[in-house]
Amino acid sequence: MNSISLFNVLVVSLIAVILSGCSDPGSTVTVESKDNGISSDVVGESLTSNPDRNAYFGDLHVHSAHSFDAYVYGTIARPDDAYRYAKGEVLAHPLGYEMGLNKPLDFYSVTDHAVFLGIAQSMLDKGSKLSTHETAKYFEKMDTVTERRAAFVRMVSYVVSGNHDEILDEYDGLEIVKTAWSDVVNAANRHYEPGKFTTFIGYEYTPAPQNQNLHRNVIFSGSEAPSVPFSRLDSGNPEDLWAWMDGLRDRGIDTLAIPHNSNGSNGETFRVGYFDGREIDDDYAELRMRNEPLVEVTQVKGTSETHPLLSPNDEWSNFEIMPFRISTQVISNVSGSYVREAYLNGLKLEAQGRANPFEFGLIGASDTHNASYAGDESEFYGKVGLVDGNAALRAAVPSQIGSNPMESLDIYPCPETVPTKTTGESSSSAKQIWCGEDSDRYRETYTTYWGASGLTGVWAEQNSRESIYDAFRRKETFATSGPRIQVRFFGGFDHSANLNEEGAIGKAYKNGVPMGGELRSDAEGSSPKFLVWAIQDTASAPLQRAQVIKGWITDEGEPKEQVYDVACSDGLEVDSKTHRCPDNGSRADLTDCSISSDSGAASLSVDWEDPDFDPRQRAIYYVRVLENPTCRWSTWDALASGVSPRPDFPATIQERAWSSPIWYRP
Repeated sequence: MNSISLFNVLVVSLIAVILSGCSDPGSTVTVESKDNGISSDVVGESLTSNPDRNAYFGDLHVHSAHSFDAYVYGTIARPDDAYRYAKGEVLAHPLGYEMGLNKPLDFYSVTDHAVFLGIAQSMLDKGSKLSTHETAKYFEKMDTVTERRAAFVRMVSYVVSGNHDEILDEYDGLEIVKTAWSDVVNAANRHYEPGKFTTFIGYEYTPAPQNQNLHRNVIFSGSEAPSVPFSRLDSGNPEDLWAWMDGLRDRGIDTLAIPHNSNGSNGETFRVGYFDGREIDDDYAELRMRNEPLVEVTQVKGTSETHPLLSPNDEWSNFEIMPFRISTQVISNVSGSYVREAYLNGLKLEAQGRANPFEFGLIGASDTHNASYAGDESEFYGKVGLVDGNAALRAAVPSQIGSNPMESLDIYPCPETVPTKTTGESSSSAKQIWCGEDSDRYRETYTTYWGASGLTGVWAEQNSRESIYDAFRRKETFATSGPRIQVRFFGGFDHSANLNEEGAIGKAYKNGVPMGGELRSDAEGSSPKFLVWAIQDTASAPLQRAQVIKGWITDEGEPKEQVYDVACSDGLEVDSKTHRCPDNGSRADLTDCSISSDSGAASLSVDWEDPDFDPRQRAIYYVRVLENPTCRWSTWDALASGVSPRPDFPATIQERAWSSPIWYRP
């Protein structure tokens, strides 16, 4: 990617050692596997444990050929292939080119769709009873994107029709599901290497009433799993999923669910109410937080932190916004769909004396259906194989440029009369929004709104299931839009101002709380101090600024928010009135995507105090760190094709990381 000076790399490497807190390397713990009848190579072994915790990066949202949509769109890679890719091996994209990481990941989970798991593959097996079912004909001819999309749509229609028992029972489909699930479970256990590479058994739960995304990834803590996963065929109500998870916990199998693409939920993910419309109560909040301590804030299908309509005073709120409900061109309602608003609504409930159902930590993931990570901006692999696997399919270049392995497809062709606005009331009334300048030159598809995101970061004592899962549970997690930016965030009343002081991280843990924690006011009502510390990914761009996003409830019970720049690059200082860093002048050259070599920071750190702190007000704080501007994937695509970037796309982005919050409670 973009070159970084050797000096900068050495500085970052040194800071990384300090930031990770490498004291006391001699303490050890023992990792032991459970014998549950599932094949596993994991054996008890002694691992080095760092009490100051290390940063580990991984992806908890990956699909293989067992997911029927991935298979329909060309993916044949299995869970074993996915884990080998995450550990550094090359994997073939459905379009034939090679995918690879420049550095292996630390943890990974294959999370195939539970609904009809493995069914699509078996329908093409002439030795399977499933191949004689009427829906099998959908998969007999898939020579073009149109035919594959038709197969996908028909299968989804069959799933939601309620006739699935026929496939599962009369055509032995349930045994196919169990076999595919065993492959998912066994692969995760086979590839687990404590101390080196951690895998988690997982799957995706996929209800989407009226294309309103209520999907969750379910992650298991250890090597044990039930014979079949709970799917939308069991219930489309997430509360039933949580009850099922409670039942597993009673049997000693702990799991957590992670909502994703709340941006496409039409306001349903964070609606303040039960699924059936009843007013929520403390029981709801406790049930949800017991089972959903994390939320996926960024991925290929957009970022769900906030929206310009919700945060008009946040200049960075319009980041990789995917405006639709899933698999449609219907606009998704904004309110109830974004995490920051949910945080504020949770504080508002607390101020009313009620329990908070929105105390989520943050993670990022890819949602790749290629068994791989999504790829970097400069080498974006897309999300779904033959749908968006190259520049032409993603419509980043004029339709006549680039070769498609299948026919060119305008998923949503332009109407003859361009509407003045999108109603978003239903799929039949929703109108195309891309139909303007250059619409005759480019394919038009919702995949143009997708992005090369993201990753999960955790702070854990060691690279093991137990340690990383504990980090999930205590929400000491952070999300990135792709780069491996490291972020630490502590709050307390007795911090040292010298962040480079020996033992500073240990003192921060001892005297305060890390991201994901709760900070209670002290007896004097003093203002807490927040330790913010971030270092760049040396394979990406330098850092431009670190910010603290604050949300609080006024004395009148109204939610408010404020973005504070707290650390600036290049020796610049925050303006005390605007709370903004000056522009450091960094730019990306759109002719070759090179970046400024003389601006940006290898690390940013500050011991920050809220200038507007009121000890009586409930508040939430989280960190957002921004890189210098770099080329977006669509600009890289255009550059590789020898054309100008598409005029209606952002030419650059600012990659970023988000910490989980710290909640202040008086």
